[in-house]
Order: sequence, then structure tokens, then C-alpha cells
Amino acid sequence: MLQNSLLSPRWVVPVEPAGAVLEDHCVALRDGAIEAVLPRAEAVARFPAYARIELHEHALIPGLVNAHTHAAMSLMRGLADDLPLMRWLEEHIWPAEMKHVSPEFVKDGSLLACAEMLRGGVTCFNDMYFFPAATLEAALEAGMRVSLGMIVFEFASAYGSDPDDYLAKGLALRDRWREHPLVSFCLAPHAPYSVSDDSFRKIATLAGEVDVPVHVHLHETTDEIARSLAEHGVRPLERLQRLGLLGPGLIAVHAVHLSEAEIAMLAQHGASVVHCPSSNLKLASGFAPVARMAAAGINMAIGTDGAASNNRLDMFEEMRLAALLAKAVAGDAGAMPAHAALRAATLGGAAALGLQARIGSIAPGKAADLAAVRLSGPELLPCYDPISHLVYAAGRQHVSDVWVAGRHLLRGGEFVDLTPRFPFKDLDSRSKMWQNSLRMRTGS
Repeated sequence: MLQNSLLSPRWVVPVEPAGAVLEDHCVALRDGAIEAVLPRAEAVARFPAYARIELHEHALIPGLVNAHTHAAMSLMRGLADDLPLMRWLEEHIWPAEMKHVSPEFVKDGSLLACAEMLRGGVTCFNDMYFFPAATLEAALEAGMRVSLGMIVFEFASAYGSDPDDYLAKGLALRDRWREHPLVSFCLAPHAPYSVSDDSFRKIATLAGEVDVPVHVHLHETTDEIARSLAEHGVRPLERLQRLGLLGPGLIAVHAVHLSEAEIAMLAQHGASVVHCPSSNLKLASGFAPVARMAAAGINMAIGTDGAASNNRLDMFEEMRLAALLAKAVAGDAGAMPAHAALRAATLGGAAALGLQARIGSIAPGKAADLAAVRLSGPELLPCYDPISHLVYAAGRQHVSDVWVAGRHLLRGGEFVDLTPRFPFKDLDSRSKMWQNSLRMRTGS
């Protein structure tokens, strides 16, 4: 049974309204949800029986939402670095996956990712990978909220034989788990260069029938766009529009290379963009026009991408990079201010996944997905503006406590064992086992 709690931080950063910071306030948690946000004196009088959790040096924020990742690829962290995207995929990642990926690989890799993300304040992640049932199992053992991609490729893999097989397996998984409070789903065609027109048409139809978002890599590189022009006669976004995929459920990941007309098209149709700044930099994909997208009214979210192309699942680093790069690209120091970066990492991700009514901000009635960040120590003093500190100065090492649906999963920087079998037991030894196996199979 969940304990009713009264969290008493120095600051509550609710995310909505934008830029708000509440001092001398408490957040009451009951049955896994936020019951009230109110001044401390009133909270103590109203909830005297609730367990008090004092967070005197902390900012309490909504749990971070990693809106795009490939969790299991944590086991490929550093496997093939310093390469452009298509060489990295075609010569290293896809061959390694064909030889190696299995439900066991995905389960262990996803548990490794969950441990890293929880310690960095991430409470929800949107995943795109093979064997999503294994990712689901890992996320639930870790206590995290997860949005699972019903992945689609044209080529066969250990997971699926063809696009119809991928879709059938994804939909069957959704049918089994769609009512679970911590689980949601996206249709996840990998990318325009790896999915056919016929498959995209089926996905467009299914998205309307089952009412889930469509999560796809889009306009990530100039090579992707050149290939689309050569093979289809149009740029990828126009191709998806012709195939019926452009709408409020579209989650366009990366969106680095966009014309003004394409930005307007995404905004007009209510699509979301997931910005992955570290991955874009490491793979030399380019600089996303974040300020222009935000100015057009596009919902912006933030993702880490996978640890194989980042090589961290660190949303604090992504927030900081997103804000700094937006300013440099736009030539405007006011582009993506700190509160906008924090929103993109919380409520923006929730909105992209269709979960904004449940998570993404600190408000009564929403799920108690929260993170406490200790804003103390020489690297964080003095503190004039906690939101500025969260984006520009603090790091994931300052996260002390994490709750998902009211469950206290990280306390004082240490995992809380709430399950009969601690999910992260022997994770170091299992990771080394997979590392040795990958080395032998790939020759790395």
C-alpha cells in the first residue's frame, strides 16, 4: 500500500504556469496521485497524519520525460563511436543487432537504462526497439512509466519477419497491457528510409483506429532527405503528409533539417517534435531550428536517443544543450529560456505522448511522478532562480529522490527495493557478460 506523504521542498517548480516557482509550499501525495499543492502552514494543518518528507535544499519538479530513446542499446554504449549516422547503422549497429538482439538482451539493456534514467530524475521514457515486451517487463520491474513503440521495419530481424509481423506483435502486446496505469503505446515506424509507402499507409489507418501517436525518426540528416528525393520525388515530411501521417499524433524525432514551409506544416497539423541535441551533435546530423519551431507553436519535447549514439541517458545534459544550442543557432540569447527547456523535458514530452492530463506538471489530480533536485553545494551557490539552476547549473548527480505514481523509487540517491526481487541486482555482472559476448560476435 502506498504511504500518504507530504513533501516539503524549498521550492516547488510546477512547470505550469510557465516560470512559476512556489516557495514555502508542500505537495500532498495520496494513493499515487498529487492531492494538493498548498502553502506549508496550511498543508501541515490539513494533513497532520501524512508522513512528512523534508527537502530543505531541494527543488521539486515533475519527473522528466525522455521522449525518445532505445533503452536496450545501453548495452552498445561506445560500441561504434565517431561515425556518421548511416555508416554507424549499416556497418555496425544493424549487423550487431542481427547477430545478437534477443528478449534477454533487451531486458538486461533496458534495466540498465532504467537504472541510469531513474538516478537522473527520469520517470517516463518513450522507447523504440525490438522485443518491446522485454522492455515493458524491465520498466515495470523498475517501477517506471513507459511508452512502448510498436516498431516497424521492412527488413526481417530476430523479432519480426516483415512489416505485418511487426505490427501484429505490437498490437497484440498493446491489447494485453493497454489498461496498465504505467504503460502506453505508440506506433513506431523506424524512419522514412526503412519503411515503405504500403507500411506507412497501414500505420496511418491503424493510428486512427487505435488512437495512439506515431513515433518516427524524421528529417534527421541531409542524406535522409536526398534519398527520399531520389526514391520518392519529395522530401520525407511531404511523403508522410501524402500518406496520411501528418496530424496531432505525429511525433517527429530529430527534425533537424526543416524549411520554413515544413515548420509551418508541422505547426498547422499540431505535430510534436522531439529534440535530441547530444545525438544530433555526436552523429554530426546538424543543428535543429528549435527557436523557429517553438515560435511557430510546435510542441517541443526532449529525448536522449539511445546510449549507443549519445552516450548518456542524461536529461539534464539534454536540457542544457537544448537551451544553449537554440540561442546559438537563432543568434538570440532569449531563445529557449530555461523555463521552456524544463517544459520540453517534462510537459512537452507528456503532451507528445498524449499523457499531459496525467503527468508532466505538478498539479492536483495528476500522477505523483516527481523528482527532488538538491540545489546546494559550491557549484550551485548562490541560487537566484531555481529554474535557471535546474537547466544551466545542476546535473543528474543532484537528483536525490524520485517518485513514480507515488512510489518512492530513489531515496537519498539510493534505490529503494520495493519488489520481491530487486530489479537491479547483478546488473554490473550481466552488463559485462553482454559486453564480452558482443566483443566476440562483432570483433570490436
